[in-house]
Amino acid sequence: RLSCIRNNIWLASCGVVSAGLAVLSSFGLMLYCGVPFVVTVANAPFLILGVGVDDMFIMIACWEKSARENKKLDTKDQMAETYAEAAVSVTITTLTDVLAFFIGTWTAFPSVRSFCLYTGTAFIFCYIYTMTFFGAVLVLNHKREERNQHWLTCMPVKTGKDKTSKSCLYNACCIGSCSSESSESESEHLMSKFFKSHYGPFFTNKWVKLFVVLLYGAYLASSLYGCTQIREGIDLRNLASDDSYVIPYYDDDDKYFSEYGPRVMVVITESVEYWNQSVRMAIENCMQSLE
Repeated sequence: RLSCIRNNIWLASCGVVSAGLAVLSSFGLMLYCGVPFVVTVANAPFLILGVGVDDMFIMIACWEKSARENKKLDTKDQMAETYAEAAVSVTITTLTDVLAFFIGTWTAFPSVRSFCLYTGTAFIFCYIYTMTFFGAVLVLNHKREERNQHWLTCMPVKTGKDKTSKSCLYNACCIGSCSSESSESESEHLMSKFFKSHYGPFFTNKWVKLFVVLLYGAYLASSLYGCTQIREGIDLRNLASDDSYVIPYYDDDDKYFSEYGPRVMVVITESVEYWNQSVRMAIENCMQSLE
C-alpha cells in the first residue's frame, strides 16, 4: 500500500519471523532430544517458510475482511471473527502437513526419518506461533493504525485539508500520496473481487461441477494405481552434489559390478589360536559354509 499508515511491511516481516521462530524451536527441540541432524534437514526451513507465509496471508485477509464488513467492531470482536474464519483453514493445513511428515518417519532410511521428524515438528511450532505470536502482532499493528502512526517511525501522521501546507515530497513520504489527506477507507482487493465475481460463479455451474468430479475421479484412480507401483528405495546418487566423485563411482559400480551383489565380510571378534591347525581348518570350513 502507498498509505504510510496502512502499510503492512512490518506485519509481513513478523510473519516471516514467526516461521523462523518455528524452525529454531523445532531444531532446538529435536537436537535436545538427540535426533541426528542430516544434510537433508537443511531444506526444512524453506518448507516451513512457505506454509508460514501462507498462514500469514490467510490471517491478514480474514482480519481485513472483518474490518471492512463491520467497521464498528472493537479489537476483541474483530480478533474473534478473524480466528473463527482463519483458524479453520490454518488448522486443516497444519494437520495434513504434520500427518504427512510423521507418516514419513516410518521409513527405514535414517536420513529421511530425521528430515520428517524435524519438518513435522516445525509445522506444529509454526501453527502455535501463527495462532499466538502473529495474532498479537495483528493487534499491535491495528492499534498503530488507529492512532494514525507512521509504519516506519511510528510517529503520528498529521493530515489536513490544505494541500499547500506541506510539500508534495513530504506528503508522499509521510502520507503516501501528494494529497495531504490520508484515505481511511479501503476498497475491496482486486483479487477478492475476481474470486467472488468470476471464479466462484464459474465453478458453481452444474456442468463445471460435473467436469471437476470426473476429473477428480480420474486423478484418484491414477493415484491409487501409482501407489501400487511404488517401491521403497533410495538412489544414493541423489544424496551427493552433481560434481561429486560419488556419482561416477556408483555409475561404474552398477555397470561393472552389479551382478556380484554387495561385498560380504566375516569378522572374528575373539582372540583365537591361529597357530593351531585345527582352529585354522575350522575357520576355513566356516568360510566355505558361508560361501
